[in-house]
Amino acid sequence: MADNLPSEFDVIVIGTASVNSITGLPESIIAAACSRSGQRVLHVDSRSYYGGNWASFSFSGILSWLKEYQENSDIVNEGPAWQEQILENEEAIALSRKDKTIQHVEVFCYASQDLHEEVEEAGALQKNHASVISENPTEAVHSAYLPSEDESLCIASCEMLTEQTPSSDLETALEISNVKVTGETEKHDDKTCMKSASEEETSKNVPTTEGTALQPKKTRITYSQIIKEGRRFNIDLVSKLLYSRGLLIDLLIKSNVSRYAEFKNITRILAFREGRVEQVPCSRADVFNSKQLTMVEKRMLMKFLTFCMEYEKHPDEYKAYEEITFSEYLKTQKLTPNLQYFVLHSIAMTSETASNTIDGLKATKNFLHCLGRYGNTPFLFPLYGQGELPQCFCRCKAIIDQFGQRIISKHFLVEDSYFSENTCSHVQYRQISRSVLITDRSVLKTDSDQQISILTVPGEEPGTFAVRVIELCSSTMTCMKGTYLVHLTCTSSKTAREDLEPVVQKLFTPYTETETENEEVEKPRLLWALYFNMRDSSDVSRNSYNDLPSNVYVCSGPDSGLGNDNAVKQAETLFQLICPNEDFCPPPPNPEDIITDGDSLQSEASEASVILEANSETPKESASLGNPEEASQ
Repeated sequence: MADNLPSEFDVIVIGTASVNSITGLPESIIAAACSRSGQRVLHVDSRSYYGGNWASFSFSGILSWLKEYQENSDIVNEGPAWQEQILENEEAIALSRKDKTIQHVEVFCYASQDLHEEVEEAGALQKNHASVISENPTEAVHSAYLPSEDESLCIASCEMLTEQTPSSDLETALEISNVKVTGETEKHDDKTCMKSASEEETSKNVPTTEGTALQPKKTRITYSQIIKEGRRFNIDLVSKLLYSRGLLIDLLIKSNVSRYAEFKNITRILAFREGRVEQVPCSRADVFNSKQLTMVEKRMLMKFLTFCMEYEKHPDEYKAYEEITFSEYLKTQKLTPNLQYFVLHSIAMTSETASNTIDGLKATKNFLHCLGRYGNTPFLFPLYGQGELPQCFCRCKAIIDQFGQRIISKHFLVEDSYFSENTCSHVQYRQISRSVLITDRSVLKTDSDQQISILTVPGEEPGTFAVRVIELCSSTMTCMKGTYLVHLTCTSSKTAREDLEPVVQKLFTPYTETETENEEVEKPRLLWALYFNMRDSSDVSRNSYNDLPSNVYVCSGPDSGLGNDNAVKQAETLFQLICPNEDFCPPPPNPEDIITDGDSLQSEASEASVILEANSETPKESASLGNPEEASQ
């Protein structure tokens, strides 16, 4: 806690800020860019957890988050303290302390709820405990690559929604009444985690499979095990990937912020066709090695993809089709139905009605352009989840907090969710349907159990949206060994469960305790499921808000897109309004270029390098971006 804050800053960011976690991605990028440009930046916030809708949670953290969103009463501060700080010629802008961007939250537990075992994970569910203990460890992060073992758990109890659950005996709605939060740190070696998965993850009641590699015995995952290994989970509220040549990767490299993060390459592009999941060939090697395509289809596909890479040079090939959908255009290109499906849903990643010809060609070219930079697919995923990215940018500056002090600033940056209903009365929002699942195996079995996959499932009916499925293995540091973390996302037409449950039922089967030990289940077992709707404010114009002063800038929450380009574009646009003609997120200075006076030149230069968070290496593509597979081992 800072006792004596300056009374004036250049930029104030109203959003979550702490040593361990931080604001949403656009706010973090802007704050880092302003700090690099010499601006004085202050973060302030009233939320009890970190990261907003860009946050990542451990399993106990997600339970606390669920409890917080069940609170129905808004928090109103009637005290006159802040009102006394308003001068006669000033007008206050009311901000809401209740976040209304999340709706229709539903949670289901399918795993065996064998809770007679001792539960050790911090914030874990325990039966027969009436007392609630809340602690808030705040140890700083000591490594640029490893997150802190201690994470802030600000909510001490968690209850599931009491909405009606499916009547099937196979489904069991999870009811949580008491949560015990402790400040104990999980005792395991971080370096072991970085390699892939720790042998320590195997508890005493779970037999190992190392000696039975040829005929592995599938161990059942219980809810108690998920609780115990809860810190192995990093559950993102928003599910995204990074295009290897996208704006965010370029910004990470340019600013040298990439040294704070590590990435894994997405290993597979999948398609769901005729009731089954299959791998999509997308690179030249994949196409010619594919057993799914005939030789004629391989030639057709390579010829079309070659055209897409330079389609602008051949306007005669597509000008006549600009007004029709990309799906209709593909039918004119002498592609088989098999190839049309792959290109439309797994390469362009669109639907029959969502994109016109030009949009589809652009999406296909972007996909192909990103191939090969860091792996055999166009995508990267940050270890420990999407929530690591805002944290990386916030390491470019100091973060402090304070209460009850009047602070003046030239510019205010406010995330959309903080505005009151009066300010947003004319705003029309879209919604995103989200689901997070914990499963016991991959949707497509292979020799390796460490696959990271993306799958697009087309809408069943005309006008419905395609569902994007991202499946993460334990080597991404987002789930415990022996499980997969699956994210489903689509633009909302109904509640999240109504939009996404049909896809969940196609790909997974609920776990049931009536299964025999040796029973083979065709689909992966579903152990735990979360559904919720999230507000999408990415396309809202600033003019839609009521009575905002000219020095108040609005940041939107996450959008429904796969990449992060919208957040980067928004951050750069707002930065140029605040700091016109300044370089956007320049790299830090080289310590050797810092000039100091006095005899203690070396020590002072060392101090300066710490203050400026300069790296001893000149800016370049770091090892973690240059070779994500190597960096993660």
